[in-house]
Amino acid sequence: MSLEGEAGARITFGEGLALFDGEAHHVGAPLVAGATVVGEIVEQARGPKVYAFKKRRRKNSKRKRGHKQDLTIVRIVEIVGADGRRSTKSEAPAAEAPAA
Repeated sequence: MSLEGEAGARITFGEGLALFDGEAHHVGAPLVAGATVVGEIVEQARGPKVYAFKKRRRKNSKRKRGHKQDLTIVRIVEIVGADGRRSTKSEAPAAEAPAA
């Protein structure tokens, strides 16, 4: 699916499926009420080429069509709950410098 905007632009999606704020899990049924998802457009691209080939046997008739879908690659930046709580990233802890 293609969304409007240039690379680096921020997009807000009005629906979230799940939210983890570091203390509690909030899973929607099907959506978490009031949750918003903020994403950043990484790239406007085109998908792989898909061929539609039709052949009618014994009729000497065939058709080959190709199609490429426009795509928008989005990186999710943050998920915000209805009460303003932000979802945390699950990253590995940073390595500490040795004490000298």
